[in-house]
Amino acid sequence: MNRVQLLVRLVAIQRVLVRHGIDELLAESGVLGPARLLFHLNPATWGPRRFAAPRGVRIRQALEDLGPIFVKFGQSLSTRQDLLAPDIGQELAKLQDEVPPFPAEQALAEVERGFGSPAETVFASFDKEALAAASIAQVHAARLHSGEDVVVKVLRPRVRQLIQQDLEVMYTVARLAWRWWPDARRLRPVEVVREYEKTILNELDLLREAANATQLRRNWRGSPLIYVPKVYFDYCRESVMVMERIRGIPIDDLAALNAANVNIPKLAANGVEIFFTQVFRDNFFHADMHPGNIFVDASTPDNPRYCAVDFGIVGSLEERDSRYLAENFLAFFDRDYYRVAKLHVDSGWVPAGTRVDELESAVRTVCEPIFSKPLKEISFGQVLLQLISVARRFDMEVQPQLILLQKTLVQIEGLGRVLYPDLDIWQTGKPVLKAWMIEQTGPRATLRRLRREWPDLRYALEKLPLVARKLVDDALEGPPTMRAGATGRGVAGDPGETPGQFAPGVRSYGATAGGALVIAAAVWLGLDTPPGWVGWLLGASGALTLWWGRPKM
Repeated sequence: MNRVQLLVRLVAIQRVLVRHGIDELLAESGVLGPARLLFHLNPATWGPRRFAAPRGVRIRQALEDLGPIFVKFGQSLSTRQDLLAPDIGQELAKLQDEVPPFPAEQALAEVERGFGSPAETVFASFDKEALAAASIAQVHAARLHSGEDVVVKVLRPRVRQLIQQDLEVMYTVARLAWRWWPDARRLRPVEVVREYEKTILNELDLLREAANATQLRRNWRGSPLIYVPKVYFDYCRESVMVMERIRGIPIDDLAALNAANVNIPKLAANGVEIFFTQVFRDNFFHADMHPGNIFVDASTPDNPRYCAVDFGIVGSLEERDSRYLAENFLAFFDRDYYRVAKLHVDSGWVPAGTRVDELESAVRTVCEPIFSKPLKEISFGQVLLQLISVARRFDMEVQPQLILLQKTLVQIEGLGRVLYPDLDIWQTGKPVLKAWMIEQTGPRATLRRLRREWPDLRYALEKLPLVARKLVDDALEGPPTMRAGATGRGVAGDPGETPGQFAPGVRSYGATAGGALVIAAAVWLGLDTPPGWVGWLLGASGALTLWWGRPKM
């Protein structure tokens, strides 16, 4: 985008911000620095203005008026409650990605561009009226020549150009904020925009979404809890995706669910179980579970099944983070605040010098008043917000890998509370977590890790005799310079070295061998490999060898 286009877009944005009084908020915060003077060019700012709506509402309305890309940015920002004032964060969470569909002719042209053939050739039938529309794409019903009913997801025309244009505007504002806004060092606006850019550009690749859907379908094949539709990869392109059409009741249509006699408490509990299973069993979770993406299969009302769509955003965690997170949840459920605080320090989520007892006291102060309420009145989302405020006082670094997880958990809880206000998220999630922890620490988990790491272990074992022999030879013969008859301290027979005493080079090799034994012990014990006494024997041998090989003063 050239400077003229950027200026035109900034002027359009300025008008929207002035209409909602956002310019006054920006001026108070100093976000734009001297650039805020440009707002005074608008005559609407010359007189006194009064706004009835609170600032959070006005910010949300301004983003909605700026268009779908800014709406999605607001949705993304709403997951970063650690960066936002509570009133703004709560309003941004209400943003809905609802836009009118684009003309059918444009959808047909995009299909033809993707396949190189008209839609009437590619499909046996293609419904020109869109089933649903969002800021990135819209979907149309169709039928394959083989008879299957499908939906065709088509990217909006010029959506990439529009996104790049608005991203450039966002980066411009973020750089101004970085330079002039006092809080910018803590809130890191440029990094926030960069994080959003990565997320939204991933959503533009429908082949990536098709792969996500296929993986989720594989994880949940045959499950009575959730159904993931089939993807027809032969019909997928970067801008067009074809998948099985599902029919169900929108999950937020309570009237229809009640009319179908759906077991609502069971449905709400299943949603919590699905979340914890995706995160901890599969380490691959649907991270955009708002009501528009979830339907209910009510064919068996007593055991209703979720049907998920829209897989542009998925999340996963490192194995270490999954373990720490599960332990955090379990400790939290048991009100073991010392364990919660220690896990935060051990995982590196707070600085290493943080006093565990002080963090424990702060967590208890937040959580005890919450747990004193009936379970149906406890909001996990509110707990998270309170804990984030505590963590901020202890300089907790934002964990990017946990942001999507936090967003998804809040969405799941929100759905559950709408469906069944008495939902007990603790008792529903705890058995899943305990079963996962047992599976992760038991003998089967050890065998799985060994099987996964076996190629590397086999290579190391094959090379171990050669390395050990070299260590022994070098230890007995001394370093090459000493074998050649070099004189100086450290050669046997040299003044100051008593007969029979090992050369310093030999001691250094002893230290190396001792270190290798200690590492081997740590690996053995870390893998929980039976019998345990072998690991302790390796450790003791290594410690003695290290002591013997210590430098002599």
